[in-house]
Amino acid sequence: MPPAQIRLEPWTDADLALLRRVNTPEMKKHVGGPETEEQLLHRHRRYLDFAPSGLGRMYRIVLLPEGEAVGTVGYGTRTWEGETVHEMGWNVLPGHQGRGIAAAAARAAVEAARREAAHRHLHAFPSVDNPASNAVCAKAGFSLLGRTDFEFPPGRFMVSNNWRVDLRS
Repeated sequence: MPPAQIRLEPWTDADLALLRRVNTPEMKKHVGGPETEEQLLHRHRRYLDFAPSGLGRMYRIVLLPEGEAVGTVGYGTRTWEGETVHEMGWNVLPGHQGRGIAAAAARAAVEAARREAAHRHLHAFPSVDNPASNAVCAKAGFSLLGRTDFEFPPGRFMVSNNWRVDLRS
């Protein structure tokens, strides 16, 4: 099967429905489980504010040629080890996993970050127990810096791999 063709489209208010579709026990098993409706609405507002505030970018992943929204990818700003960095995350709906969509979307988002991001480093912190997301990092050009204790969601620590891209190189 040839690699999936995708396009990234900026996050809009209409993407709340997509955010709800990825908020399932299966999709969120490596990050503490599904969020409450209140948490989901807060996340959606943050995503809408990323671009206007300059804190990051959020995208829906659109499968081509169908034009179907099949996931999310984006990055936001955080402090990590005393440095202001960007952190990337992604979700691909179960019926579309295993086709290279997440890796293609992560590569496209890294390239967008190279053009737009305010900070030098872009990190991803997938759980060490999530081989698929760790593979996406490798395929998207991130370098593995090692394991770390990572807090996500707030109040929940997990052992993660710390992957990084230097956006200036």
